[in-house]
Amino acid sequence: MSCRAVLSIGGNQGDALALLRSVAEAAAADGILRAASSVYATPPWGGVEQDDFLNAVLIVEHAGSPADVLEWGFERERAAGRTRDVRWGPRTLDVDVIAANVDGSPVASDDPTLTLPHPRAVDRAFVLVPWLEVEPGATLAGSPLRDLLGALDPADVSAVRRLEDSLSPDGWSG
Repeated sequence: MSCRAVLSIGGNQGDALALLRSVAEAAAADGILRAASSVYATPPWGGVEQDDFLNAVLIVEHAGSPADVLEWGFERERAAGRTRDVRWGPRTLDVDVIAANVDGSPVASDDPTLTLPHPRAVDRAFVLVPWLEVEPGATLAGSPLRDLLGALDPADVSAVRRLEDSLSPDGWSG
């Protein structure tokens, strides 16, 4: 089994950039990293007053299932001291599986632990903008990312600001 997954990573507590880099470095060290977007600064989503987030997207290819990829992400969150106190609240690190293909076929799941594709990704410019950067022809739920971005409020899209920081680990050639 081969699982190709799109991961949205983000955080706004501690050294968020270092924590995002640690996820990319772990994926490279584990041999699963296929692409890493630029880092983007984004306003918080969900109405909780807090600092801006740093966000990025990773494309990974894992020998296991989408649930295995999610557990891999949870391991990174635990290592970063992630707590789940307030929904959409501040966090050191968030690793979400946005979409997955197993052996080339898209995975759809309504499992409450791992719903695929991610049910709110189509509304989140902070996911779609970095994903479009690394996969310009990608689709989500059957729609091209460009179309999904075009349906969002232009102010939400323009609020996703690309930074000069890179997540690509030193020596990584994906």
